[in-house]
Amino acid sequence: MEALWVAAAFALGLLTSRLGLPPLVGYLGAGFALHGLGLRETEFLHHAAEIGVLLLLFTVGLKLRFQDLLEPRVLVAGGLHLLLFSLLALPFLANLPLALALAFSSTVLVVKVLEDKKELTTYHGRLSVGILVLQDLVAVGLITLYGENRISPWAGLILLLPLGRFAMTWLLEKSGHDELLVLFGLGLALLGGEGFRQVGLSPELGALIMGILLSGHEKGGEMAKALWSLKEAFLVAFFLDIGLREGLRDVEVGLVLTLLLLTLVKSPLFFGLFLLLGLRARTAFVSGMYLGNYSEFALIVGVVLERAGLLPQSLSTLALGVALSMALSAPLARYSHSLYKRLEARLLPLERKVAHPDQEPERLEGATVLIVGMGRTGGAVYRILEARGERPVGLDADPEKVAHHQAKGRKVFYGDAEDPELWERLDLSGLRAVVLALPDLEAKLLAARWLKERGFKGILAATSFHLEEDPALEAAGVTLLFHPFREAGERLAEKVLEKLAIMGEVSHGRS
Repeated sequence: MEALWVAAAFALGLLTSRLGLPPLVGYLGAGFALHGLGLRETEFLHHAAEIGVLLLLFTVGLKLRFQDLLEPRVLVAGGLHLLLFSLLALPFLANLPLALALAFSSTVLVVKVLEDKKELTTYHGRLSVGILVLQDLVAVGLITLYGENRISPWAGLILLLPLGRFAMTWLLEKSGHDELLVLFGLGLALLGGEGFRQVGLSPELGALIMGILLSGHEKGGEMAKALWSLKEAFLVAFFLDIGLREGLRDVEVGLVLTLLLLTLVKSPLFFGLFLLLGLRARTAFVSGMYLGNYSEFALIVGVVLERAGLLPQSLSTLALGVALSMALSAPLARYSHSLYKRLEARLLPLERKVAHPDQEPERLEGATVLIVGMGRTGGAVYRILEARGERPVGLDADPEKVAHHQAKGRKVFYGDAEDPELWERLDLSGLRAVVLALPDLEAKLLAARWLKERGFKGILAATSFHLEEDPALEAAGVTLLFHPFREAGERLAEKVLEKLAIMGEVSHGRS
C-alpha cells in the first residue's frame, strides 16, 4: 500500500513540476485519484501527516525573526490584509475562522520559490516571510482555539520551557552537521507536539514554541535546512491524507470557482497596502505576487474545524480550491520580475512620492568598478580591488549585508539586480567594469541584458557555477566568466606546486 502511495505521489508530483506547478498540487491530485480507485487513508498515513505538520511548525519557529515580525510594515500590511480579505470572503463562506484561514498565503510555496531564486534575504523576501510568519502565528491561534483539547492543570508547566533553552542549545551545538542534527530536530518537534497534547494544548503550538526557543541561534538556520527534505516528505503524507479521506465526491464546483475568484484579489490587495505604506511599486508588486495564493494552513485549520463540526463546506472543496490557487500562483510568482518589467509604465505612477525604505542609489560616487552581490565572492573582489587602487562600489539586495559592509567603512548600497528601475536610473559614467557576483542565474542574465541595453561598454564579469550557464551569460553580454568551484581547485593546485617548488629549493640548498 505504502509503495502505491509513494509511486502515485511521485508520478503526479513529477508531472505537475514539469508543468511549472508546485509538486504538492500533484500530491493532492494523487490522493483524489487513489480515493477514486477505492483506497482510503490509514492510521499510518494519518500519523505521517501529523508529523509533517509538526515539522512544518517547528521549522517556522526556527526561522522566526522577531525583528522582521515587529517591522511596522509587516504588522500593518499583514494585519490589515487578514482583516480585509476575511471580511470580503465571509459573505461567501459564512464561517469567520475559515474566512480568516483563507487569508493566509502558502509558507511552503512562497519560501520554496524564494529559495529557488535566492531571494530569501532580499527586502521583498524578508517582507514576504515576515508576513507569512505573522499569518502562521494566527493560524496556530485558530488551531489552538478550535481544537478538541481540554486544558490540563499541568499546562502551566509550559512557562518553564524557556529554562530549558540552555540545555537545548548545548545539545544543538554537540549534534554536529549530519544525521544527529536531523534526529535532534525531529525529536524536538515530536516532543513539543506530544508534550502540549498531554496537557490539553495544541500539538502544533508545541512544535512552534520548541522551534522559537532555538530561533536566533547560529545553528538554527542550519537545522531548518537539514530538516527541509524530511519535512517535505512527511507533508506529502498530509496532502495524500486529505485527498484519500475526502476524494472529489462532495466537491462544490460553484464554491471552488468562488474561491479562485477571491484569490485573484489577494495580490492587488497586498499591492495597494504596500504602496500606502510607502514601498516602491516594484517591491509592492513582487511581494504581492508571491503572496497571492491560499495556504496549506487553510487545510490544517479546515481539518480542525471539521473535527469540531464547524466546517460548513466539504474539506474536498477546500482542498481543491487551495490546490488550484497554488497552481495559478506559482508561475506568476516565479516570473514576477519579468511581469513587472512589462507593467512598469502603468504601475510606477501609482508609487507614493515619499522616501522609500527600499530606495536604490542613482549615483555611484565616482566608482570605477561596480560589484553586484556582496557575499563571500563579491566581498573578496571588493577588498582586492580597493587594495590595488581601484574605487569599487558594492550593491546587494540583503539589507543586513549592506549594513555589515557599511559598518566596515565600505561603499555598499541596497540594490536589487533584478530591478529594471535600478539600471534605468543608475549613472554608469566612469565605470570601467561591472562584476555580477550573484548566486542566481536569472538575476545575472537580467542585469547583463539591462546593462547591454544601457550601452555599457566596459568589462562585464560574472560568476558561473555550471558550464552549461556559460552560453546564456555570454549571449546576454558577459565578457569575462569566472567558475568559482573549478578555478578554486586550480588555484589550490598552483599553491601546492609553488609550495613543492620552494621545499625543493630548500632541500637542494641544504644538500
